[in-house]
Amino acid sequence: MTMKIDAFSHVLLPEFYKEMLKLDGHLVQKMPFIQNPVLTDMKIRRENMPANTKQIISYVNANPEDYVEDETAALLVTKANDELLVTVQENPDLFVGGVAMVAMNHVPEAVRVIEEFVPAHPEILGIQVFTRHLGKSLADETFKPVFEAAARAEVPLWLHPVFDERKPDNNIIFSWEYELTQAMLEIVQAGYFKEFPNLKILVHHAGAMVPYFAGRIERILPEDQANDFKKFYVDTALLGNTKALELCVDYYGSDHVLFGTDAPLGILPAGATEVITDAIEAMDLSEKDKTKIFSGNAKRLYGLES
Repeated sequence: MTMKIDAFSHVLLPEFYKEMLKLDGHLVQKMPFIQNPVLTDMKIRRENMPANTKQIISYVNANPEDYVEDETAALLVTKANDELLVTVQENPDLFVGGVAMVAMNHVPEAVRVIEEFVPAHPEILGIQVFTRHLGKSLADETFKPVFEAAARAEVPLWLHPVFDERKPDNNIIFSWEYELTQAMLEIVQAGYFKEFPNLKILVHHAGAMVPYFAGRIERILPEDQANDFKKFYVDTALLGNTKALELCVDYYGSDHVLFGTDAPLGILPAGATEVITDAIEAMDLSEKDKTKIFSGNAKRLYGLES
């Protein structure tokens, strides 16, 4: 059976979880999915781990920057990253790496994570950013030093959606896909791929709406911006849907699609690994391309051992 690297799976580790509950006693009501013990308890995670799979883990979207001032947020993020590092180191049978948090209300500290923490720890493969931070677009000028530092240090970014709180009708089915798509557009229009040619960004949920609106992108945007959309990397976290994944690969190319499931979320108790695996196996692709998606692209992009 094919060995897989799940490039986009999540945790909510115990000590960080406790700190976030201190900041927001209603966190569970706001994000009921965080009650899944597979996020927090590595013994339970091991018992439910899909076969022939290792994961790259990042925190769910509970962000200290939304609750506390810059120095306190940076301190909480530092503790969370240390806890993530230890978790990866202590569970090499489960994880091939972790993705660090950053506090975007303390940009110098975010840059330090990129320039110092990530390079110092080979188990940490990059940083996670969100479609909006502090009510602003990720492509806001405030956050540009993070992109610059990531490109300079060749530290990849993982892009995860959050709701735009200006909207009254956010929902988990469609809103996050719009937010991802809009953030991608804003990154492209900010010219970051041209200014920072080493920039590597992995987008959750198969690049969201982009493959389905490729015609609009190509006919409405300038050619150079339309071409920049294909510089993103995307995962396969669509909860199945072979035809949609085929369109995704057709648009991005097999070298830019990585196996990713959102585990342990989506399908209880441990996620959609089997459903997504079956959807990829059913695709009209060569075995070589399927191997790239299941593990080869992650190994190449993140410098993982074969």
